[in-house]
Amino acid sequence: MKKVKLVALDMDGTLLNDDGIVSNYTKNVINQALNEDIEIVLSTGRPLQMCASYAEELKLTSYIITSNGAEIWTVDHKLLERHTLDAHKIESLWELGDKNNYHMWIVATDEIFVNRRRPENFHQHEWLKIGYGNLDEKAKQFLLEQLQDDKSIEITNSSLTNIEINKAGVNKAKAIRSICKELGISMENVMAAGDSLNDLKMIEQVGVGVAVANAQQLIIETADYVTDTNNDDGVAKAIERFAL
Repeated sequence: MKKVKLVALDMDGTLLNDDGIVSNYTKNVINQALNEDIEIVLSTGRPLQMCASYAEELKLTSYIITSNGAEIWTVDHKLLERHTLDAHKIESLWELGDKNNYHMWIVATDEIFVNRRRPENFHQHEWLKIGYGNLDEKAKQFLLEQLQDDKSIEITNSSLTNIEINKAGVNKAKAIRSICKELGISMENVMAAGDSLNDLKMIEQVGVGVAVANAQQLIIETADYVTDTNNDDGVAKAIERFAL
């Protein structure tokens, strides 16, 4: 195994415990990694405004992958990459959810619309992602049947009760490749940890793919290693095992 030079961490259900907190133990391990010149990169479905404070709290020094890879930012909020969905597409996806009374959120570069709220004009924004939440199995299956033949979108989830949609080809693995190119390292030098389908490709494609024990079953089956849960410092223990 090549030396781990970069650690990419999903946030919800992975780095964060169920209270939305990074434990002191995990903070200390991340600090050790940073002191050994290992890059720690947040790789999340959240938009920048919902994760930047964690990067500051952890004193991270390089990049943040947001909205499932739709954007890559430096920690001082300079944009490296952005991949947007067509406004017509977002509007049709919103209308599909609205017609079926689904809980939805849509993420633009300048605003987040939640609880089925919509802009007056979809074409006045640049769109990163749409999510449908609080879905039962029947609703999930219906949505997947409606969307599965659409080659213009990437379909994942960040929990068992939601579906998230980005532009086709947008994912966390591709974003990590871009960061590796910036840093002059290989994907073999990366450890990535996650729990949901939006983490699948990065876990498949990096040198060490780690699932937390609370991850969805496909993630556990795909990972090279299964660590403890997000409530039991699983991320910290994986960093200690593979990077320190």
